[in-house]
Amino acid sequence: MVRSIRVDAVLIQAVIAGALSFAHLHDLAEAAGQTGWKAWAYPVSVDLLLVAVWRRLRTERSKLAWFWFLVALVASLGANIATAGLLDLDHVPAWLRILVAGWPALAFLGGTLLAHTPTDPAPAPVAPPMPVVDRPAAPEPAPEPVPAPEPAPALPQAPATAVPPALVDHARKVAADHRTRTGSDIDTATLRARLGVPEDLAGAIVAQLA
Repeated sequence: MVRSIRVDAVLIQAVIAGALSFAHLHDLAEAAGQTGWKAWAYPVSVDLLLVAVWRRLRTERSKLAWFWFLVALVASLGANIATAGLLDLDHVPAWLRILVAGWPALAFLGGTLLAHTPTDPAPAPVAPPMPVVDRPAAPEPAPEPVPAPEPAPALPQAPATAVPPALVDHARKVAADHRTRTGSDIDTATLRARLGVPEDLAGAIVAQLA
């Protein structure tokens, strides 16, 4: 399958600008006394510094990268302006010869700093705060039922005092005599005293007389 080649205007401009700048740098270096292969090495050095700056700017916009970008840009634009007729290439001033001769060391320093200076680590992304969800309160545990108190054991009842029938008949006579004399029923203490029996027995007799 044949792919169609799309003409990019920006790419064409880049090729033209690079070729002209490359030629101007070569001409300026040659005019400054750098002949032969050395004149061709200067535009390569400037372009390599621009590439190093571009790679550093992709990851970090630091002052160091912008400084060396300006240095490479001044070198490229300076060569274009100098070869445009504003400078007599047959009589290059001494300061320009010194600048051209010192450019390789300057470009090497810039490339080394750009390649080996650590970049600032990107700040870790801050996680967005988790939304607060209102959760229903946990129900309070139901109070444990209080066990009912166990009933107290019943006290053993004392066995009823057995009263002999004869004693009951005698007591009835004593009670009748007491009612005749006093007009009131005999009480337990009086009956006990008259019969000479224990108090519980006297109580049992009174209960049967009632």
